[in-house]
Amino acid sequence: MTLPPLGAGRAHELVDRFRGLSILVVGDVMLDRFIVGSVTRISPEAPVPIVRFRSEHLRLGGAANVAHNVAALGGRPELVGLVGSDSAADRLREQLAAAGVGVDGLVQDAARPTTEKVRVVTERNQQVARIDYEHDADCSGEIERTILDRASRMRARSNAILVSDYLKGVITQSVVEALLDARLTPSRAIPLIVDPKIPHLACYAGATVVTPNHLEAEAATQMRIRSDEDARQVGVAFRTAARCDAALITRGEHGMWLSSAGVEGTIPAVAREVADVTGAGDTVVAALALALAAGASLAEAAVLANHAAGIVVGKFGPATVTPDELHAALS
Repeated sequence: MTLPPLGAGRAHELVDRFRGLSILVVGDVMLDRFIVGSVTRISPEAPVPIVRFRSEHLRLGGAANVAHNVAALGGRPELVGLVGSDSAADRLREQLAAAGVGVDGLVQDAARPTTEKVRVVTERNQQVARIDYEHDADCSGEIERTILDRASRMRARSNAILVSDYLKGVITQSVVEALLDARLTPSRAIPLIVDPKIPHLACYAGATVVTPNHLEAEAATQMRIRSDEDARQVGVAFRTAARCDAALITRGEHGMWLSSAGVEGTIPAVAREVADVTGAGDTVVAALALALAAGASLAEAAVLANHAAGIVVGKFGPATVTPDELHAALS
């Protein structure tokens, strides 16, 4: 079953409402560093390519890229995450400031490095190697209490909460439980969206929407997705396993499958040339959170997130989408 299309007028109205909405983003911030060069020969010392350096670029990754996407779409992100006491943390703060994302919610932990992914790529965007600097043990003690305190203070002015879990230590059972409690305001329950990792599936009970990709959904349910009917069954099983209100399964070229008690169906992929899918999930959850905060239904928010993903996969590396680009795509 295909979800009904979102009318152009309603879609543009929702995107216009993004501006100024406050989204609390809690999760694993990262710095993505790209070392770009040319490859013309193989090393005589080992069967590996020799990369002649051309340039170096920094990008925001993980929860930092989610917050960047919120800001680029016109929202106002409040970011809570962990950094080390190192030069990578300084560069990450500089990149966040340049993107219009505040850094007051970053908690410094001198016992761990700032999570940094260094990719060696060719000028044709082919990845040669990746080096990860990280310490992925769960935060605890005073560090965890500080994260909870920062998130609690920032939640008071938020229109939605977004959990960006990359299994790098920020998202613990206590952190998610506190965020779930915080979403219940005296007047309404604000949406809580989770970009998940399957080892933490039990932590997400009570979330508004969880957004696994198709491999994560298959792993969580021990079921295969080969058709829309498969996706429907997996969606129901995933919601049961995660105990969440809805699941939005991203399926690459097959689009997305939305599963909830009230509505379910496929959202066809937007036909575009794919350059790089890195960070596309960050764009999906950012657009989804803003749309729900703007008053969209689940189905409307999923369609808008699908259009945003269709734009960002045409760009290299972790990238963002602007309201103008989204308006153009919707037209």
